[in-house]
Amino acid sequence: MLKSKAKTAVLPDCSPHRLTSLLAVLAIIALAFAWLALPQLVHAQGIVRGAQEGAYEGNRAAGPVGGVVGGAVGAGVGGAVGAVEGVFGVPHRGWRHHCRGYRDGYGHFHCYR
Repeated sequence: MLKSKAKTAVLPDCSPHRLTSLLAVLAIIALAFAWLALPQLVHAQGIVRGAQEGAYEGNRAAGPVGGVVGGAVGAGVGGAVGAVEGVFGVPHRGWRHHCRGYRDGYGHFHCYR
């Protein structure tokens, strides 16, 4: 005949006060890490400008409905590009001309030289 006894696990004698103080310390540590990450997130702003440019172009191309859709798409893309550039520290490289000049009526750039 088998005589087996089931053993039960006993929780450590820990008062609820000690558990809440441990959770409070963990929350303070998490808040400190979030505070340290804040400067990187501040540099990752592209949502507002993306939404403005998207709404402008959408409104110009397709009217009010295009403006709404363009604003939403521009906010998403601008936020993604701004986050990548800001968090990873990738500088934004725009189109630069290496001479002084002007744009003609067709939008082409001409150098003075």
